[in-house]
Amino acid sequence: MANKKTKKDKTKSQELYFFYSVGCAFCKKLEPLVDDLIAEGNNILKLDTSDDDNRGLKKEIEEKYDKQCGTPWLVNPENGNQVCGFKERDILDKWIAGEDIPIPPRPKTRAPKVPFHGASDEEVNKWKEEYNTWKDDNSHVPTLLPVEDVLKHARPKSDPPPPPLGNFETTQTQIDEWKKEYTKWYDENRHIPTLQPPDILVQRIQQQASINKEGLNQPAPREPLSDNPQTDDATRVSKYAIGDRMDHIEAKLNKLMNHLGVK
Repeated sequence: MANKKTKKDKTKSQELYFFYSVGCAFCKKLEPLVDDLIAEGNNILKLDTSDDDNRGLKKEIEEKYDKQCGTPWLVNPENGNQVCGFKERDILDKWIAGEDIPIPPRPKTRAPKVPFHGASDEEVNKWKEEYNTWKDDNSHVPTLLPVEDVLKHARPKSDPPPPPLGNFETTQTQIDEWKKEYTKWYDENRHIPTLQPPDILVQRIQQQASINKEGLNQPAPREPLSDNPQTDDATRVSKYAIGDRMDHIEAKLNKLMNHLGVK
């Protein structure tokens, strides 16, 4: 009994890291679970990646253990055991107990762009051949959907207008012009239930631009998104996660564009 207690105390005394970023939806979702673990006596240090030192520490651990994750990222700096992205409490408990939670397998390349809504039979059939070839090349990913299931998802009639990035150079005029174009495109594609309304996206762009102009945050480094990183046009068309993270607002907008198959 004494040995078991000592092992438990040792586990809780280990310093563990929780890397997060401001504005990260999955970080906010994970934080209450992390707080519960801390309240139970686990020594978890919260580290905001907008801080240069924390970002440097994250990179150092990634290089040391040959890991790569965006935020949120829970990691044991002593052995590299990790939880990449949001996971439920039962998975976190396994990590606390000393397990490494592997990242699900990812496709080697991006899936072929899904045809637009209203595309000709010739275009659709050509895409089906390309997709099936791609699916065969990525047979190591068990979650890839059959071709017909992909086509069941709502598809846009055209590409959306590329959004301004919300950095310190973004002007209100640029935002207003993009809103007009996006609103027109949004109205033409109301058959897609997952589209974000124009006002919501504009608000996020303005917030990010304001933060950067005030110098409160530096532009975030490029790093993979961690919210279900294996997701792509084939596995879940409505929630495609892009491979690079410039900052939270660009990620949200790029998710929309990737959802629509825009390159």
